[in-house]
Amino acid sequence: MKAAVGPDDGGCRIGSAADFGGWVVGRSAAELAEPFTFVVGMDGVLRLAPRRSEHVACAGGGMVLSAGEIGFMREAARWTVSMVSNQSTGYCPDVSSWAEVARALDAVELRRPSGFTHEVVFRRCPDCQEHSIVREDDFVCVFCGSDLPVVWNVDPTRHTG
Repeated sequence: MKAAVGPDDGGCRIGSAADFGGWVVGRSAAELAEPFTFVVGMDGVLRLAPRRSEHVACAGGGMVLSAGEIGFMREAARWTVSMVSNQSTGYCPDVSSWAEVARALDAVELRRPSGFTHEVVFRRCPDCQEHSIVREDDFVCVFCGSDLPVVWNVDPTRHTG
């Protein structure tokens, strides 16, 4: 996936309230009805792309501090974050990456929840090396049945899509 990312690929860089304001006015009602793909780059800046965009492409192929999906709604004459998750199978970010997301959203002056509204727990299987989503605290690999570690262990340099 990373090799397919071109130099002009990548989400829209949203580093300020003005950046967000300029970006959001260009979105249709249909686009705003769905969440967007987001990443927080290594520079701490939010990048946004259409929902069906790959996170690795949104990041321009680079490393990230967090990634997932985010939705916005208009509330009391200002934009707020209506939902935000760390759902990214390309980066498999830990739930602890919320702190980076919060900083990026605060820099853009968006009202936000106090954490991910939907947390996804990712682990890499030590036996088969596949990435798994842990559901209902069942730390068992869906691919080979091995036990998964309780502590996040996904290699951030491995981009899978």
